[in-house]
Amino acid sequence: MIINTGQRTDIPAFYSEWFVNRLKAGEVLVRNPYNPVSVTRYRLSPDVVDVIGFCTKNPAPMLPHMQLLKPFHQFWYVTITPYRKEIEPHVPNKLQVLESFKRLSDVVGTQCIGWRYDPVFISEQYPVERHIRAFEYMARTLSGYTQTVVISFIDLYDKTRRNFPDVEQVSAADRLTLGKELVEIGQHYGMTVRPCAEGDELARFGADCSGCMTVPMYEQAAGQKLKVPGYVPARKQCACYLSGDIGAYNTCGHLCRYCYANYDAETVRKNMLRHDPLSPMLIGHLTANDTVHDAVQESWIDPQIDMLSIAPTLFESDK
Repeated sequence: MIINTGQRTDIPAFYSEWFVNRLKAGEVLVRNPYNPVSVTRYRLSPDVVDVIGFCTKNPAPMLPHMQLLKPFHQFWYVTITPYRKEIEPHVPNKLQVLESFKRLSDVVGTQCIGWRYDPVFISEQYPVERHIRAFEYMARTLSGYTQTVVISFIDLYDKTRRNFPDVEQVSAADRLTLGKELVEIGQHYGMTVRPCAEGDELARFGADCSGCMTVPMYEQAAGQKLKVPGYVPARKQCACYLSGDIGAYNTCGHLCRYCYANYDAETVRKNMLRHDPLSPMLIGHLTANDTVHDAVQESWIDPQIDMLSIAPTLFESDK
């Protein structure tokens, strides 16, 4: 199966000690965000976890612990944008994040790491021209360290509207103008641009519009074919395969104004105070009212397909 760590929060940036403890313990408890007394136990073993997916704005805290992750296949997305502290209050200096990206790439390999330049919004402080300049600089810096860059234009979720009321949707004209430029820059520096939940309007320029965290991406990280169960995406525009997320909403300390996963800063502050690195769950502890059930876990690696890919001539008919 696939374990995700980054759809609800940023575990490498803020909870690396906890995650290291969970890897050592070999299991993690996850509270259902829609039914809080329902708790799922996941085994963290390479026998049943085919790939661990990460999404982070700061991988640096995990870098000293990469040996613990060595038994697992991994795919990392690291988000690096041009926004300053008024938009991303607690994201580290972007030059530091670029260096951390390169160090991480050296460990996991270019096929197991991607850069996210998202979400993109247009404003007086961040016009199209500024995005183009920033993207070109970052792409040049990361050239040779990744094969993939994901872009998306801001979605105005309810939480985003509340925490970032002055942001506006990106117009169709700006999406095409900027998208074309970013695709061309990415190609110049050896990166495939993958729009996230943006339809196929950028395909004409050479973008890969098949999705950003898809089964083929996980297969690329694992180096093997996966026979995954059926899955219905949360959004019809999204082609990503997201399962087994071990994070929790309202716990990301970056406090980015555009974030869809945080209700508000005060809720995040209170939750982070309840975090115990020794607890089996990210926030708080088990209570007498909780019901714990074990996730159904099995490897999705297809040994027959993998054998065919490794030695196809063994299965060809004699001539």
